[in-house]
Amino acid sequence: MYSKEELKNLKSEFWESFSAFCEVQPLLRGRKKMWMLYDTKVRGVELKFEVSRKHAAVLIELNHKNENTRLEMFERLGWYKETIERGFEENRLTWDLVCTTDTGKEVSQIYLTKEGIDFHKRADWGEFFRFMADNMYKLESNFDEIREYLTE
Repeated sequence: MYSKEELKNLKSEFWESFSAFCEVQPLLRGRKKMWMLYDTKVRGVELKFEVSRKHAAVLIELNHKNENTRLEMFERLGWYKETIERGFEENRLTWDLVCTTDTGKEVSQIYLTKEGIDFHKRADWGEFFRFMADNMYKLESNFDEIREYLTE
């Protein structure tokens, strides 16, 4: 069990190690900005990483405050499902219209998870890093292809 300070340091070390891992990956080398994440240029749409004691996930989160706008955006993303899911043939993305975050906020998510890995185990970090980098690269690239159609 970790103290608050130890857990904070572990998280910091994890993300620093992930950043260093990404910098040496051939697909990611030389990018101005490593990941799009919150800077999607589409209001209420973010790309996120999620790590926990049970899994890793890469996701598109629709978190617009207006529920109708959020649901309309989810429907619009559905129009481009084939593009968003390109490259994920073996591991299908999950499309969740309504889910509740840890903070109690209702959002919509499109995600892929890898179960059975523990963020607290440093031996699992390589699996986390490979899963997150490979799949976020695909998700971000696919999203970038349709982004301009989402802002109309």
